Amino acid sequence: MLWSILKILAFLAIAVALAFGASWILATPGQVTIAFDGREFTLTPIGALVGLVVLLAAVFVLLKLLGLLLAVMRFLLGDETAISRYFSRNRERKGFSAYSDGMLALASGDSKGALRKAQRADRLLDRPELTKLLAAQAAEMGGDRDKAFDAYKQLLPDDRTRAAGIEGLARLKRDEGDLPTAMALAKKAVALRPDNERMLRMLFDLQTRQHDWAGARETLTSAMHARQLPRDVGTRRDAVLSLADAQAAAAAGNQAGADEAAIQANRLAPTLIPAAVLAAQAQARTGNKRKATRILTTAWAGTPHPDIAEAFAGLEPDETPAQRRKRFATLVSAAPGRPESRMVETALAIKAEDFPAARRALGSLAEDEPTARNLTLLAAIERGQGAPDAVVSGWLAKAITASRGPRWVCTNCTGIQAAWTPVCEHCGAFDTLDWRTPPHAEDQDLAEAAMLPLVTGTLDEPPAAAPEAPAPKADVRPDGRSPEVEDAVLASVADNARVAGAN
Repeated sequence: MLWSILKILAFLAIAVALAFGASWILATPGQVTIAFDGREFTLTPIGALVGLVVLLAAVFVLLKLLGLLLAVMRFLLGDETAISRYFSRNRERKGFSAYSDGMLALASGDSKGALRKAQRADRLLDRPELTKLLAAQAAEMGGDRDKAFDAYKQLLPDDRTRAAGIEGLARLKRDEGDLPTAMALAKKAVALRPDNERMLRMLFDLQTRQHDWAGARETLTSAMHARQLPRDVGTRRDAVLSLADAQAAAAAGNQAGADEAAIQANRLAPTLIPAAVLAAQAQARTGNKRKATRILTTAWAGTPHPDIAEAFAGLEPDETPAQRRKRFATLVSAAPGRPESRMVETALAIKAEDFPAARRALGSLAEDEPTARNLTLLAAIERGQGAPDAVVSGWLAKAITASRGPRWVCTNCTGIQAAWTPVCEHCGAFDTLDWRTPPHAEDQDLAEAAMLPLVTGTLDEPPAAAPEAPAPKADVRPDGRSPEVEDAVLASVADNARVAGAN
């Protein structure tokens, strides 16, 4: 609005200036004499001004006629388009000017301006491969999908623009949620231009969202051959695809295929936690527990995770607490001092009823980095050492509202998942799940309240008053329960802590 007002004011100012100048010239006395070839021409000031304008117009027309004469001469010499180019030169200049303005508008995000310039360029230029593409991109940016769809379809008959048209249609179908059609179009675009990095990336994304792991591996191989991905990135993606194959084979009941794919995934990415767990279980099924131990220890050194500890425990399911505690020293020593290692040591000491060692292993972790798991373990330690029920309940109350610690978090959308999957369940991104503490607050699961009766042993009645008697003997628990009952409670606490970390 302001710009329109300024243009109107500028026009009025120029008109007033011209009118004032004309009146001044008419009122000015005198004559203009032109002497040429022995002749003199006497003109009034206004006549001289008009003569000058006429002379400039004559020179302009003469130059145009000279250009036309040159075009005719080139035509006679064999240039069949010389005359047509002469008449369309000005039109092309305006058309390319509109096209360049449209490109600048598109780059700056002005979709309406870009579409307007594209339509003007289309009227002036006979270059649909340029103008239709600009119009399609402008309509797509502006959200006019119908107009963009029509524009992209008009690019299909021309060999030069067919790939761009198919790519645009694939994007529109993908955004509409029609993934099968989008994937079919993306395959056609890649077939036309196998080195199209953008389409290879789109096709890979669509294939992973559709769980087409075999097709995704072919696309990944093409991208690797074209050197469009760093080798380490390609190897990691190949490992995740192998892990996805392992999960799919296991779900279909093909355990042999699942084991083979899991071992392949672990070979490509030794620190990929789910691959290490499945590969270790596969090695254990063949009796190669030493190799399974090495696989889990390597993965634990990269990122300690409760699933690794669970798989490590499953290698010797019938061992005593003392034996398990000794065997786990190898795993824990691969990542000493890490919170997960300290919690595993604590849980093993609790299971062995070595509560002083459990407290030493846990240290100040519950105070420095409080989570539901380490607070629950601290409550179990307090219970095992005969602390009053009020103290135990206090720690459990904190555990219920505390952070649940590291989770599977998508680095693309920060969504949280209970279990690892190749593709994020929230945004569909491939291989973006990382085991870490969420960057935002979590919704607490009310089921965590079940930890209270597991430790205190009070399912229906309120906690008993704190005992004032001296500490009981080793074969009697603070609440008077038998050692077998206390073992069951502690086992429930440890299992609950593990499940809380895994979920």
